[in-house]
Amino acid sequence: MPHVFEAYFWNVSNPELWVGIGLVLFFAILIAAGVPRLVAGQLDAKANKIQAELDEAARLRAEAEALLAQIRAEKAEADAQAKAMLAAAEADARLMEADAKVRLEEALTRRQAMAERRIASAEAQATAEVKAAAADVAARAAETILAARIAGAKSDPLLDDAIAQIGTRLN
Repeated sequence: MPHVFEAYFWNVSNPELWVGIGLVLFFAILIAAGVPRLVAGQLDAKANKIQAELDEAARLRAEAEALLAQIRAEKAEADAQAKAMLAAAEADARLMEADAKVRLEEALTRRQAMAERRIASAEAQATAEVKAAAADVAARAAETILAARIAGAKSDPLLDDAIAQIGTRLN
């Protein structure tokens, strides 16, 4: 049973009574001074400060998420641009390769045609030189024969006809 219901407790000489009265007075003074409002105000201020920090953290998180989304979009765009640039470079390389092949074939065709013209020219020149040499040899032979005939004073009609035909056959 609690001591409050005993008669001894309400005796003025009981120190526990005075401690109880002092405690009640202390609480009454605290309430009169507005300490509960101050404590509640401090707690509210602390709660508001914490709420503001939570709101700021949520705002920062939202900004970070937006920035992350933007960075991911930029990365995707950069990847797409890189792929497009790579495809364009490969297409340009294929075009350059095809163009180089065409130019090489044209150059080879021109060089082959030039070589064939030089060969034909050399053949024509060699043929002309052979014909000239043959005509020269034939003319000397005819001259030698004519000189021998003149020296022998004999005339051979068969030889004269052959010499006359040499000039028409060589040219």
